[in-house]
Amino acid sequence: MERSKVMLVMAAMAFAFVVMAPKADAKRFIVGSNMGWTTNVNYTIWAKDLHFYNGDWLFFVYDRNQMNVLEVNKTDYESCNSDHPLHNWTTGAGRDVVPLNVTRHYYFISGKGFCYGGMKLAVRVENPPPPPVASPVKSSSPSSIYRGQFVLPAVLAIGALWDAFVRVW
Repeated sequence: MERSKVMLVMAAMAFAFVVMAPKADAKRFIVGSNMGWTTNVNYTIWAKDLHFYNGDWLFFVYDRNQMNVLEVNKTDYESCNSDHPLHNWTTGAGRDVVPLNVTRHYYFISGKGFCYGGMKLAVRVENPPPPPVASPVKSSSPSSIYRGQFVLPAVLAIGALWDAFVRVW
């Protein structure tokens, strides 16, 4: 009987993984590309042609002994004021990941005077565009539309559960 519980838990975990899997189209952007988060990089130019979507990540790579990553408001971004950051993303490793999980403007600077040398980044995060609409399927039967959407996954799920059930007994 103990084995059946294990199989049931494994099936539930597999189902949860499939249902709650993160979006596969989220991107991780290395800020500054191969230059990283450092001086003498124009981050406005770097970000100009990039599109940041809800669910993406910014990856800051920098010298942990000298620089940091601070999220600030627009006014502090424009004046390079690091006195009251909204969030200090600095972990001390020089490899900081910032999730872009809200649709809004984000403003980042490096304190310790480096902002005045150009270490500042502003990004606008948008919702992802809708997926392209598929052309309508021509069929003689409306039930064929549902066959691929519901029946096949249901059959596979039932088969997996049946297999787990049979192996237990």
